[in-house]
Amino acid sequence: MKNLAEKISASELEVMQVLWEAGDAQPLSEIRKTLQTRFDWSDPTVKTLIRRLCEKGAIRQEKRDVFYYSPCLSRDDYNAWAAGDMVNRLFKGSAQDLVAALVKGRELSRKDIDELRDMFRMEGE
Repeated sequence: MKNLAEKISASELEVMQVLWEAGDAQPLSEIRKTLQTRFDWSDPTVKTLIRRLCEKGAIRQEKRDVFYYSPCLSRDDYNAWAAGDMVNRLFKGSAQDLVAALVKGRELSRKDIDELRDMFRMEGE
């Protein structure tokens, strides 16, 4: 999972987001339509991103009446890798430093902090 997640570019991640949001396999036309409402990407650009994701093994292609595409990597797995990567790159592996930065920057509300505290309590049981 780690090797696959780290190979996905920012543009490719946008394609993955479309597939994760859809919840089931999508034809190229639907992927293209969704991406064109978000970005001004041409058809060849979308096709290239999809081809690259297929080559990397991040999405799979299924022939029906037309080709349909679905993710091989879950959003949760990608997010877990991305969070770990961010902690390693920006906070030298210290999740505590990440949380401290969020608290100091007022990125966490009191409610967020209480929910995190409850989550840690449940993990410790």
